[in-house]
Amino acid sequence: MATHRTTQTRTSITHLRRRFQRLSFILPALIFVVVMMAFPVAYNGWLSFHEWTGSARRAPEYVGTDNYTELFTQSDRFFPAVKRTFLFTGVVVTAELVFGIGIALLLRDAFPGHTVVKTLILLPMVATPVAISMAWLLMLEPTIGVFNKILRDIGLTPQPWLGSQSQALWVLMAVDIWQWTPMMAMITLAGLLSLPEDPYEAALVDGASSLQSFFHITLPLLVPTLLTAVLLRSIEALKTFDIIYTMTRGGPGFSTETLNTLAYVRAFEYFRLGQAAALLVVFFAIVLGVSVIFIQMRRSVSMRQAL
Repeated sequence: MATHRTTQTRTSITHLRRRFQRLSFILPALIFVVVMMAFPVAYNGWLSFHEWTGSARRAPEYVGTDNYTELFTQSDRFFPAVKRTFLFTGVVVTAELVFGIGIALLLRDAFPGHTVVKTLILLPMVATPVAISMAWLLMLEPTIGVFNKILRDIGLTPQPWLGSQSQALWVLMAVDIWQWTPMMAMITLAGLLSLPEDPYEAALVDGASSLQSFFHITLPLLVPTLLTAVLLRSIEALKTFDIIYTMTRGGPGFSTETLNTLAYVRAFEYFRLGQAAALLVVFFAIVLGVSVIFIQMRRSVSMRQAL
């Protein structure tokens, strides 16, 4: 009996030792995540209940929920920024999804030089957003830009582009679509190449056309992949800052101001760090809510396909 208990004790100690060894491998990564991610989020949440100008001589002053109250009831720029953020995200993600599917279908079948074409398509995504923004700024310049030169050459009226409150946001959308459509195309292409051949062979035997096969076989099978792509791009589109701030700084007026640029202005131009933190908390909740919705949609689709 004593021998059996001793054996059990040794087994338990060995098991605990192995668990501790496994934990020691992931502990550095866990500490890194806590320090680099959890702490900034927690600090931002704490700061959202305070008002602070960033001065080292004056500590943050606790104001309770005043920052949130002011944001929702007194700020005339918050809700328009929310609207522009969702409009920007909805338009660019939809366009990138449609163009991405089209490009993926074109690249699905091998053809001479298809590797070179894939590489060229990926170039906009590889370049840094600031560099892309500066290049587009030069092309959109009203007097010497190439776009207005083309319009003059064909007898059309030059456009103000980024100088127009009605055009600027749509121009930014076009730049984002140009840059990130390749990402959608590559994700969709990976999904296309992983689809089984049996449904297509059965459809061919039944006399289905290519269009019928696309809508009744390809798209339904691609839905989980497309939802993943839309989720990733929606999160990034909601957080878009580089091209907007580089090209327009939220202008002209406030016509291209989104939640990200509004938070930046409140923090580093108006030095309302507490209100900027409150805005970012709301922004974080929006991004988290959108992510949960898409994750649930993908899980539901995957479960239906499994049945």
